Amino acid sequence: LAFMLFNTKNILVLLGGAVVTGWLSVYCIDIITRRSRISSDTAISLVLSVFFGAGIWLLTIIQRSGNASQSGLDKFLFGKAASLVQSDVLVFGVVALLVLSLTLLFYKEFKLISFDKDHAQAIGLPVKMLEMLLSTMTVLTIAIGIQAVGVVLMSALLITPAAAARYWTNKTWVMLLLASILGMLASVSGSYISYLAPSMPTGPWIVVVVSAIAVASLLFAPQKGMLARWRKLRNNRRKVLVENILKVFFHLGEHEEDMFKVRTADELIQKRDIPTEDLKWGLRHLDKDGMLIKVGDGWKLTDAGRIAGQRIVKVHRLWEMYLTQYLRLEADHVHDGAEAIEHIITPELEAELEHILGYPEKDPHERDIPYHEKGRGHV
Repeated sequence: LAFMLFNTKNILVLLGGAVVTGWLSVYCIDIITRRSRISSDTAISLVLSVFFGAGIWLLTIIQRSGNASQSGLDKFLFGKAASLVQSDVLVFGVVALLVLSLTLLFYKEFKLISFDKDHAQAIGLPVKMLEMLLSTMTVLTIAIGIQAVGVVLMSALLITPAAAARYWTNKTWVMLLLASILGMLASVSGSYISYLAPSMPTGPWIVVVVSAIAVASLLFAPQKGMLARWRKLRNNRRKVLVENILKVFFHLGEHEEDMFKVRTADELIQKRDIPTEDLKWGLRHLDKDGMLIKVGDGWKLTDAGRIAGQRIVKVHRLWEMYLTQYLRLEADHVHDGAEAIEHIITPELEAELEHILGYPEKDPHERDIPYHEKGRGHV
């Protein structure tokens, strides 16, 4: 539209057109979300599709007009970093410096309206003005990246570095810094690949590199990556398994009044339905940790294993008491809840339960709550 109105490819004119139409898109998204039941994500997709289609239509009209100065306009849609000249870089640098300065100046306000808009309004911040400023900065950021990678790939370049950085930290300022570093790394790497192979376009390679970084973050981030989460889930399952095995030993010993009797695998499975392979792994693990001793074809508790089994039974029954006394649940409705929570109760919470419940002797089912032999208190 800017080219059609002013018949020039001056970067400032085209950037101005991009900002105005970008603002129009933001306004359309806001109208759609406020006056209909369409979610913001759907509205963004809708407006992006319509505006991009309109851009292609206008580009076709310009190309058929016979205007000699229209060559190269398609690079703004599909990107061509190699076509940038020094004046373009200067304009982009000034705009980028402006956006960065505003980000630093209004960092706290932007963070607050992004995560808790209601609180920002409650303390008197001009939320609408800040949202307008943030939208303008976003539009400017997109506009200065269009000629390098194009409209289509700019969406990926805008979102992917931040999405990748999110896997590595919970702090906003660290995420912003890391996203900037990842974006720069992807840009330099994509440009270098394009330089080594001239037939390779720069913009798409930048996005390919940043996408690879995002996938690596998704898989290998130490806290939130898929592998880390899988390891954590596996460790939690194993912890539940070994504690359940110890609990079975304690229940059998409690019932027969012999904590150190040798138990066979079949006897354990008959008491609690544990898959055979899982039981074998759990028994070997407990043997290695000194909780069990293998005796012939069976296993028996060590003193350390008895104490660990006693504790898991105790916190189970304490939680049942808590559910019946404070949540007023029936005794026959508390077992499943205690079965789930017993594995995550910390010693501190255990001591707090003992204190607020007054060190009860019996659980809701009239079973003894096993305290340490040397006196009440957590094991």
